[in-house]
Amino acid sequence: MAKPRKVIITCAVTGAIHTPSMSQYLPVSASEIADAAIGAAKAGAAVVHLHARDPQDGRPDQSPEAFAPFLGVIKQASNCVVNITTGGAPTMTVEERVRPAETHRPEVASLNMGSMNFGLFPMLKRFPDLKHQWERDYVGNKNIIFNNSFGQIEYILTTLGPLGTRFEFECYDTAHLYNLKHFLDEGLVKAPLFIQTVFGLMGGIGAHPEDVLHMKRTADRLFGDQYRWSVLGAGKNQLPIAAMAAAMGGNVRVGLEDSLWLGPGQLAKSNAEQVTKVRQIIEGLGLEVATPDEAREILVLKGADKVGF
Repeated sequence: MAKPRKVIITCAVTGAIHTPSMSQYLPVSASEIADAAIGAAKAGAAVVHLHARDPQDGRPDQSPEAFAPFLGVIKQASNCVVNITTGGAPTMTVEERVRPAETHRPEVASLNMGSMNFGLFPMLKRFPDLKHQWERDYVGNKNIIFNNSFGQIEYILTTLGPLGTRFEFECYDTAHLYNLKHFLDEGLVKAPLFIQTVFGLMGGIGAHPEDVLHMKRTADRLFGDQYRWSVLGAGKNQLPIAAMAAAMGGNVRVGLEDSLWLGPGQLAKSNAEQVTKVRQIIEGLGLEVATPDEAREILVLKGADKVGF
């Protein structure tokens, strides 16, 4: 009898896109982030993707010291794979963005594969009463360019690669897939590539099913069997795109970084709620959710005993 395919669920628990005034359930403090990650892992997430925030006002904080309090707690309470962002916030320098992963040496770090316009400002119409001035300035900024030049990407690869950290390659458009192919041809990355295709963020590719198919076809043509595919859909696109990708052989990412919602007009009260919802979709398709150790095997990771926390 054929074995069911294992699907890796990644949960991005807080991110740097949404702000605290948008949802009372967005984790901000170190203890809230730790609890969110542990809860997501218990619900079925094999990988937790982590950002840190200033506990006073919730702004993104990319200092290694901000990550330290929750990394150890998560490791003690869960076997999940920890993925530390190198994206940080799009207003930060690459040196700031890479420092937490360089310090803590996780099994996985995210890596954005190209520069792009980054448009958060449409959210101001949905959330006009933001509490903090930094939230209004940040979300309303129409001039953000998320800078991920070839030199910056190479800097992150050559900084973290020797530490045994592998990458979640975040690709917001087809050009980013071609950028990744360049680094593969140059020998700076190695298979299997964990490619996270991102849909529905303003400045990147849209969230139409044809967009999903186009990204998948392009990745298939460029990488063949050298990659493992995952998707994230922003906002209301989260679960429809996850369902589509799971049915097509992909892995999925959910979490309050990518969407605050559980359903139309219904805020998710936890990251675990979103993991549970997508797990129901996966199992409804006759598939199985990968355990953390199965994810480590699929992605060829170094193991939790070789991290720096």
